[in-house]
Amino acid sequence: MNRVFRRYHRQIAIALCLPLFLTMLTGVGYTIVDEWFGQGQLGAFLLSLHTLEIIHLEKIYPLLNGLGLLGLLITGLSMTGLFRKSSDR
Repeated sequence: MNRVFRRYHRQIAIALCLPLFLTMLTGVGYTIVDEWFGQGQLGAFLLSLHTLEIIHLEKIYPLLNGLGLLGLLITGLSMTGLFRKSSDR
């Protein structure tokens, strides 16, 4: 079973690498640009890129990111062995 979760975890991680990197980069960039430097227009652009509103995916992109992260969390935690019975270890 652990091998199956490793395979799923690896596949999900590869598929989410670019979207999560974009989300992280634009989220941090927005905070720095808008909140620290008061650049509202650039902040608005980064926010539209953050949710992919710029290509009209703002309704589905955050959901897909969230589901992908949930999948990574579940497969990652299952591989730690925290939830196994002590006789299975």
